[in-house]
Amino acid sequence: MLAELSLITVGIAARQPDRWWFSPRRGHPQLDTLRDVMHLQRQRINNFTPALLLIGHWLEIAGWCLIAAHHGWWGWGLAALAGAVKMRHLQEVSHFAVHGVLTRSSRLSTLLAEATVHLPLGFVPVPVRQQRHVREHHPNATVAGADPNLADLHDAGMHPGVSTAHFLRATLYPLTLSGLTSTLRGITSNLRTSPAPGWRTTMFLIVPIAIGWTLGWQAVVFVFVIPRLLLYPQLAWMSLLVEHRWFDAEPVTGPPAVVEAARCLRLYPRNPVLALLARATWLPYGDLYHYAHSAHPAVRWNYLPALERVIGSPAYTPDALVLGKGSVLRRHHVALAAQHPQQAHQRQLVRSA
Repeated sequence: MLAELSLITVGIAARQPDRWWFSPRRGHPQLDTLRDVMHLQRQRINNFTPALLLIGHWLEIAGWCLIAAHHGWWGWGLAALAGAVKMRHLQEVSHFAVHGVLTRSSRLSTLLAEATVHLPLGFVPVPVRQQRHVREHHPNATVAGADPNLADLHDAGMHPGVSTAHFLRATLYPLTLSGLTSTLRGITSNLRTSPAPGWRTTMFLIVPIAIGWTLGWQAVVFVFVIPRLLLYPQLAWMSLLVEHRWFDAEPVTGPPAVVEAARCLRLYPRNPVLALLARATWLPYGDLYHYAHSAHPAVRWNYLPALERVIGSPAYTPDALVLGKGSVLRRHHVALAAQHPQQAHQRQLVRSA
């Protein structure tokens, strides 16, 4: 057990230089405006600490593989949860690479994202993700017919007039048979979305083969397969659900902060305990601050809390994901249940005009 915990500790330690170097508290700079934030970010952007950050996450994964291999059923459960959380962390780090703010060099940013996240986890090539996320989602968030993320929610069963039972099933979509099938098809499609699909498939298979060869089937199944196919997709799905007021966003015009305030939300603004738990697990690396990110996508995650203090909060600031009248899922369900397909179509035409 000492070796496993030591490896996880080393991985955590390897991530700290990036956190310390970019910390807005280091040197106590004044961050009262967006210009202040961007100036500090430009001063500190580098090519070294982000590589350590990503290496650290993979060292932690290796430690959890050891735990799954040597500690029976309780090790399997902990390792599966940890593997899913680590994949969420890797996804979000690469998300900032997609936005071009992970490293100073854009070429290195793409290389790091591909080598440490997109290839081993079976994601699409970074340029494809840039097209879908940066060019298609960001300017069209919550706009039916234009936002690919909204289309994903619709395909999972979140559509106007949905019943309570079907809506609840949709919130757990990645854990259903349909969701698992969709995940498998997605990975297969991702591997083919490349000029060299055979090479991309080979790189994707290297990680589980190496884990199995060195540590056995338990490590492969509980740290890679189950997290990648079931648990990580569910965490990512939960993150998607709390990004926007998907089904009742107000179409407004104006500066980015005004536009995003009408269609984003900010979870747990008054509950620091749940906010900290979310940031450590399913909403890492600035994902909790999606409003600030949507308003200014070129800001690195380290400075999103400071940016939020500058631009304020969106119109919708729920304290709960599931329970309570103001919870995110209840709001989504009420918005969908109140709509009829024809009304939704008319709303789409108005928003697209």
